[in-house]
Amino acid sequence: MKRLFILFFISSVNTQFTMAQEKITQTAGHTQLGEFAPKFAELNDNVLFEQVWNRPGLSPHHRSMITIATLVGKGITDSSLTHHLQFAKSNGVTREEISEILTHIAFYAGWPNAWGAFRLAKEVWADDIKGDDAMSEFRRSMIFPLGEPNTAYAKYFSGRSWLARVSDSQIPFVNVTFEPGCRNNWHIHRATKGGGQMLVGVAGRGWYQEEGKPVQEILPGTVIHIPANVKHWHGAAADSWFAHLAFEVPGEKTSNEWLEPVTDTEYADSGK
Repeated sequence: MKRLFILFFISSVNTQFTMAQEKITQTAGHTQLGEFAPKFAELNDNVLFEQVWNRPGLSPHHRSMITIATLVGKGITDSSLTHHLQFAKSNGVTREEISEILTHIAFYAGWPNAWGAFRLAKEVWADDIKGDDAMSEFRRSMIFPLGEPNTAYAKYFSGRSWLARVSDSQIPFVNVTFEPGCRNNWHIHRATKGGGQMLVGVAGRGWYQEEGKPVQEILPGTVIHIPANVKHWHGAAADSWFAHLAFEVPGEKTSNEWLEPVTDTEYADSGK
């Protein structure tokens, strides 16, 4: 059963991973066991981490999730699990993801194992609780729903965002929520006639910028009119959650052209 679960878990992850991240390295084996068990230290650091963890096909993010599932499935909830939870966090596994992973594992690997893992995970992700509380508080402050994670367009956003379709008839529009620091890529709403987009600030504080022009602050009630065929981006301020309504203006031969991400330098300049 455990083997089937691990195989299912592996098959469910995205295997279209490009090895562009920083190389995984490990020295714990040599540091702790170099003199006592030099061969074991070599296998741990030079083979397991340097070779296996850096193999193409799976990202460190996914390898961390698989490793945690395996350890908890075997009932290992000691310091080795704590290490891999910390490693998972450094590999980008979020508090929400680890909560869902352990909840799912509980039904396959046993409730006591999951409880033990949750106790350790709470300590590892303790400093993220404030951020999640901030999201909950922000969610309560909006009159429009948060919606679902913006998975369909996630590759065009730097950071997490959520979409809630408010209207499908007459004038369709959505509520878009950005976590602090999140913004979409530069993009253009193409149209041969009419077209463009209108944004209305809902909650929090954000930025809007057209290419070659100063950034504009968006607050609740701020209305931004975006002409067709104009390159621009919008997103949250670095220190604030942000939500806006997005209205697509009707036009002829309309389309959306996604371009390059907003660089950290461009984004940092927007907050000055």
